[in-house]
Parts: sequence; C-alpha cells; structure tokens
Amino acid sequence: MREKTAFELASLIRERKASSPEITRAFLDAAKADMAKPADDPTKINAYASIDEEAAMAQAEMVQKKIDAGEFLSPVAGVPVALKDNMCTSWGTATASSKILGGFRAPYNAGVVSKMREAGLIFLGKTNMDEFAMGSSTETSYLGITRNPWDLSRVPGGSSGGSAAATSAGLAPFALGSDTGGSIRQPCAFTNLTGVKPTYGSVSRYGLMAYGSSLDQIGPMAKDARDAAVLLSIISGKDERDSTSVMEEAFRVCDILHPEKTGAENTGMSGKRIGLPKNYFDQPGISQDVQACVYAAAETFRQLGATVEEFELPLIDYAVPTYLIVACAEASSNLSRYDGVKYGYRSPAADDIHGVYYKTRSEGFGTEVKRRIILGSFVLSSGYFDAYYKKALQVRGLIRRAFDEALTRFDMILSPTTPTVAFEIGGKIQDPLAMYLADIFTTSVNLTGLPAVAAPCGFGEGGLPVGMQIIGRAWEDPALLEAAAHYQRATDWHTRRPAAMAEGAR
Repeated sequence: MREKTAFELASLIRERKASSPEITRAFLDAAKADMAKPADDPTKINAYASIDEEAAMAQAEMVQKKIDAGEFLSPVAGVPVALKDNMCTSWGTATASSKILGGFRAPYNAGVVSKMREAGLIFLGKTNMDEFAMGSSTETSYLGITRNPWDLSRVPGGSSGGSAAATSAGLAPFALGSDTGGSIRQPCAFTNLTGVKPTYGSVSRYGLMAYGSSLDQIGPMAKDARDAAVLLSIISGKDERDSTSVMEEAFRVCDILHPEKTGAENTGMSGKRIGLPKNYFDQPGISQDVQACVYAAAETFRQLGATVEEFELPLIDYAVPTYLIVACAEASSNLSRYDGVKYGYRSPAADDIHGVYYKTRSEGFGTEVKRRIILGSFVLSSGYFDAYYKKALQVRGLIRRAFDEALTRFDMILSPTTPTVAFEIGGKIQDPLAMYLADIFTTSVNLTGLPAVAAPCGFGEGGLPVGMQIIGRAWEDPALLEAAAHYQRATDWHTRRPAAMAEGAR
C-alpha cells in the first residue's frame, strides 16, 4: 500500500478496497516507527519534525463518512499528505526546524492547508527541513539531519529534504514543500520524485513562514507527475489574504489525470519545441552521469515528437550570487520578527531588553541562518546598497529578459536539476560556497518567477537518482506537468523505489 501513488490510493478508497483510516494508519505507523529510533541510529531517516496522530485519524474518519455518503471532495480525497515544517496549522506545532520557534503553535491555517482540508486530504504531520529553509541538504535543522532513503549515508537535498525523504521512503504518499531557490526541485532530483515550483503568484503564501518573499512558492512533491498535478490543482488559485496571489482560478489538469478520456494520452509531444541550454552542460562540477541522463531524456522527447534544439542561455554564472543577495536581503528583514519578545524562544540569560534581542537571536538561530542574516544586513546597509542589492535587482531583470527571449523561441527549456547526484552527509556543510553552487540550475527560476518541474530521468553514480528540470512560461505549469507525464508514460524511472525503505514498507 505504501508504495502506491496517491492517485492509486484514492482509487482504492473509491472502490471500497481500502478506507482512509486504514491507509492513514499504515503511514502513521511507519512514520512513528522511524521517529522512535534513537537519533544516532544510522538507519533513522528522520523525515518528520512532528506527527499529529490523533488529529490525522479523526480527520480520516470524518472524510471517510463524507465519501461513504457519496460526497465528492477531490480526486485524492481521503489520502494522507505531509507538510513542510514552515507551514502554519491551527493544530500541532510549526517551528521551521529552528530552536527559536520550538513548540510554537500557530493560531490559524495556511492558505494551502485550508484548500487541502476542503479537498479531503489527511495531514500526517510536519516534515524536517533546513532551518528556516536556508540550506540545500537538510543538515542545518535544529532537529537533526534527514537521510536519503536511496543511500542513508547521503543527504536528501534541501531545504524540503524531510518532505522528499518521507515521500520517497513510503512515509507519506505525497507532500508539500516550499521552493525559494530550488528547495523542492533539488530534493526531488536526489530522491527520485516529481516536484513543481509553481509560477510565482499562483499558490498562496499566506501562512508560509517567509524566507525570501519575492522568491518563495509552495509546491507539490510526489511519486509521479499525475500526483503532482492533482495536488497543484488543489492548492493553486486566488487567496484574498495574500497580496501576491494573482491567479483567479486553480490550474486545470484534467488532461494529465485522465488522458484516456481527453485523447491527450496519444498526442505525445508533437509540435512542441524544447530548448536545451548547452552552456548548462559545460558548468564546472557537473557530472557525466547527470549530463548523460538529461541528454537521454532529450532524445526521449524527440521520439515523442518534440523538436529539441541546443542554444545558449546567458547569465547562468550570475544566478547564484544574484539569488543570494536578494534572498539574504529579504531574509534579514523577514527574520527580524523573531526577537524573543512576541513569541517563540527567549533566552533565560537575558536580563534587559538588549540582552533579550542579542542573546535570544544568538542562541535561537543556527550558523547558516546567522550567516544569511548578516549578509543580508550588509548588502542593505547604506554604504553597500547600490553596489550589491541594487545591482542584484538589475541583474535579476536581465536574467528574466534572457528567459523571456528564450521562451519566445521554445515552448519549454530542458536542463539538469542538479550538477551531481546526492552528496554525502557532511560533504559540503563546512563549505558554504560549494553548497550554494549545488543550486546553480534552479535559482534562476525563482528570480524570474517562472514555473519549473523536476522529474526523474535516470540513475548515476552508486545507483542514485538523477533529475531533469523542465522550465516554461508563466502560468503554463500544467503544460510542463503534461510534458513530464508524457515522458513518464514512455519511461519507468519514476516507478522505482529505494531498496532501503523504512521498516514495514513492503
């Protein structure tokens, strides 16, 4: 049961072959078994920050009654889902995997949470993450590292590594992550999942703990394109509580969910133009395995009827430094609210207002968060604003223009998601620059606000997954998922599961 996709589980519920409480219990038991392992156990995946067993079972019972009464809630009603630990819910905790928010309970639900409740999804709990989404390996979490189910000595990516590990290891059918510079797509590439960074403004950010407000987007992480599509259709659309929510209606993905009814199953990719940025494949540090897998994916798209053409996509070398300046500047502002006064952790050693601020933030934030706050404060300071932050905004505009020009020639752009397969735990955590460069292919998408889909396209060194990235025009997210779905009907990479799954996975 736990190896099935969310769509398959929903079919079991509709056909009365399984119930929502039964399915929810199976995932809860597996997640609890992993959480019960000691922190130093090398087989502990540590995908979850918290589990809400009582709330999940009560919700499953309620949803099952509605299904039994003939009420249609959504194509995946009754199926459990996991949430990244930076999304607010009116039950359980939301800590962003940081000491400074230890035990915090939000008084309201995030916009996406309200939409998923209406759709009949069951919330298992919150997943581990890099502290405040700042990291690419889920090693900066105050709650301890998360391990990659494909190789427990390697990272699952970040910052949504817990959501990726939970979905890949059979501890959740699918999950939500947030993507500021690749935090959905990179973990999906490392764990053989399909994930979406939606068009900026298509999914509500209300109730998402802000890191970089002009970059953050919530998106689905799933076993295949169909699951990702249905979850995206549920969470997208207008939210009056979010001033950056500008799409009036949710994405329509019927062609992806039911290609046999629409005729889309046999249309393939005929007439589609795909650009292959050859300078992406010349970047230092990119592995031959990744290159070979993505080139092979391009050939598969050709066989499906698409025209694939190589071209030069400029300014990639400026993507990471531009992203870091913008993201850190916004983070330094967003994280100023965590001061020990209003909520969250307060240093017991503080004896005056200065001490409350200084000691609380010094003790409550981890090293990487402090590094980004300091960098952000520096680039916003009066003496360096023009030299760094203003210039980064100008380069951001140039990068957006380069993508716009490319997407007038092509319907979508195909690239690697990451330069390498998942790296070893501890392999880059002491070298921030090397860690930042792991996001070289993903950050430009957040800077431009465009949508992108990461999907499995093969295996490389040590039998570890490789992911491709499909980038498209704003608001054309379903077209990218449809392309991924066509690819997945022609290949079986996405159907493979890690050998070292959590106990009871089979």
